[in-house]
Amino acid sequence: MTTDTSLSAVMRRRISTRAFLDTPVSEAEIRDLLDTARWAASGGNLQPWNVHVVAGEARQRVIDAVRARLQAAPFEDENEFGAYPNKLWEPYRTRRFELGEQMYKTIGIPREDKAGRLNHLLSNFEFFGAPVGIFFSLDKEMNPNQWGHLGMFIMALMLAAEEKGLATCAQEAWMTRHKTIATTLSLADDQRIWCGLALGHADPEAPVNSLRSERVKVEEFAVFDGF
Repeated sequence: MTTDTSLSAVMRRRISTRAFLDTPVSEAEIRDLLDTARWAASGGNLQPWNVHVVAGEARQRVIDAVRARLQAAPFEDENEFGAYPNKLWEPYRTRRFELGEQMYKTIGIPREDKAGRLNHLLSNFEFFGAPVGIFFSLDKEMNPNQWGHLGMFIMALMLAAEEKGLATCAQEAWMTRHKTIATTLSLADDQRIWCGLALGHADPEAPVNSLRSERVKVEEFAVFDGF
C-alpha cells in the first residue's frame, strides 16, 4: 500500500516519536531534509537558524557530557527562560497534564512509580534511542520574532522527515542543559540553543509510539468574522 505523502496526510500522521530503532540515517538523507526545510517562511528573509547535527561518536559525546552534568548537579537548570510559564493556567494546564497521563498509561508507568517516570524523562537525553540528534540555535541578540521563524523551520524539517518515512521528536528538555551542549559542540559564544530533535526510524513495536496526542477542535481556537 502506498503511503499518502500529501501535506495534509503527512501533517495529520506526524507524532512525537519516543522510541527509535538503531537503523542509521545517512548524512545525505539529512542534507536533503535540510535542503527542503530551508524554504520555511522567515520574516525579512533573515533565516536566523543554525543547525548542529550529531551522530556516532559526536552524538555519544553530547549524551555523555549531559549525563555527567546530570549526575554532578541533578537539580541544576541551565535554561534562562522556562519551557512553560511558571504557573500554567487553564485550559493549557489540563492539556499538558492529560498528555503526560496518557503517555505514562501507554507505557505502563503508574503515578506512584516516580523512579520509572524519571527514567523515562531522562531518556530524552539519549534522543530516545534515535541515531541522529539535531540541535537548533540562533544568535542571542535575536528577538522573539526570530524564535518564531526558527520554530517554523523546525516544523518544516519534521514534515520533510515524515514525508520520507523518518520519525522525529522535538525535545525542549535539552534547553535545560544548553550550556553543557554548547561547550561540548564548541559553539560560538553568541549562539543560544533552543531545543534538540531526535531523528531516525520509529520502533513500530514500542507502545509509546501508539500515542497520538489530542487536538482541540477549530471552533475552540478560531474566530471567523465577515463571512
